Amino acid sequence: MGQLKTRIFEKSATTDTSEELFRSVDDVAKRLKPEAPVQCIFPERVRSQAQRFLTQFPGKVLYAVKCNPGPEFLRHMYAAGIRHFDVASMDEVRLVKGLFPKGVSLHFMHPVKSREAVRAAYKLGVRTFSLDSVGELMKILEETKSAKDLNLFIRLAVSGNAAAYDLSGKFGAAPSVAADLLRHARKVAYKLGICFHVGSQCMDPAAYRAAIVRAGDVLAKAKVKLDVLDVGGGFPATYPNMTPPDLDAFMRTIADAAHDIVGPVGIAAGAELWCEPGRAMVASSAAMLVRVTLRKGRRLYINDGTYGSLFDAGALNWRFPVRLVRPLGRSGKNSSTPNSRLPSEKLVPFVFYGPTCDNLDKMKGPFMLPEDTQEGDWIEIGMLGAYGSAMQTRFNGFYCSTAATVWPEAMPLADERPARRRAGLRDVSQPGEAVQQQLMLEAPSRATEGPAEESAELSADGNTDTRSLELK
Repeated sequence: MGQLKTRIFEKSATTDTSEELFRSVDDVAKRLKPEAPVQCIFPERVRSQAQRFLTQFPGKVLYAVKCNPGPEFLRHMYAAGIRHFDVASMDEVRLVKGLFPKGVSLHFMHPVKSREAVRAAYKLGVRTFSLDSVGELMKILEETKSAKDLNLFIRLAVSGNAAAYDLSGKFGAAPSVAADLLRHARKVAYKLGICFHVGSQCMDPAAYRAAIVRAGDVLAKAKVKLDVLDVGGGFPATYPNMTPPDLDAFMRTIADAAHDIVGPVGIAAGAELWCEPGRAMVASSAAMLVRVTLRKGRRLYINDGTYGSLFDAGALNWRFPVRLVRPLGRSGKNSSTPNSRLPSEKLVPFVFYGPTCDNLDKMKGPFMLPEDTQEGDWIEIGMLGAYGSAMQTRFNGFYCSTAATVWPEAMPLADERPARRRAGLRDVSQPGEAVQQQLMLEAPSRATEGPAEESAELSADGNTDTRSLELK
């Protein structure tokens, strides 16, 4: 295919943004010189993970939109074959419907919905609703006028002890209640399902087996015909200091456990198997490019934080992979400008502080970076495709409003293939920003504090060689 070069297009009559693709995160820094954070999107990673789930899961795959509702991510999933979406709000319903008016199915898997949301979703073609109480069941029936084409899923309470985020306290019916709900719902549902959620970032495949066994026990007690067993989400991604079993192990465990229920001699023989991946689908598919605004010893003040894309880094002390981004000038290591010199090969631990005035806007890490990291440097913070941009606020006026598509594998653009131009740079504060979908459908997919406090904070794992944490 020859050497790929980034092509920058002139503004056209049909768009008010320059159409651009970037070949690396360093390319983003070099060309944009961004003062605010930039979300860097890796399309091939979105596609490869979507294809992996479609290939390995023995049933229907629903992408959990809440994890990352970015239109670019959804379009790439569609290009990879995803046709089912787990939505949690009317905004998500409208988003997916706006992107894909035909050919996709939306499933409202939030167990508690407003009456207005139920009514509006049904009018827009949503037929699948989850619930965990009699009140929610009555609400759905009343707002859909007891429609005969409803797919009703009873959310079962299960343990979340194996997950980084235990979601068992808010939703889910106890087994005895779930059995009663199954009997009531069976009388009015076109399709009846059981669903559960083992918790976000589940680290043990056995958690799915235990939940499936519980679902089977409840079904046996209810003595009704089941059409769908939905094992939910919770599939993990690999973060520094958090290495789960391979996805294959989860798939094998689920398939083996579910066979006793939906297999030929199971209590729900012939029932469909569903899953709702979110984090594992998109975690590796985006990074944040942030800039250092000030250095105080081993403290780096950056322009993103816990009120932005780094909530997990602050609230849960997750260590995301980091890499210094310092595009070199012509003079290289001999430059008189520090930010144009080759960075030090010695890595030292840093604490991050976000841009807001809140003292909670702090990320302990430690984050290993070259010892000469300083004001004006950019840092690539990886594994932020899941819940990063989705959870950002605009507190103090700080937020990410720009996304850049990093697609080294993409075909040459512009004058080589003028019909295949696509928008690689967008304003993420405008979720309806159009990207040319035809290119995505045609392009090939490949798997591809004080000194004492500071010292205490940075002592843990101080000898870690984080070259292995650098983004690949």
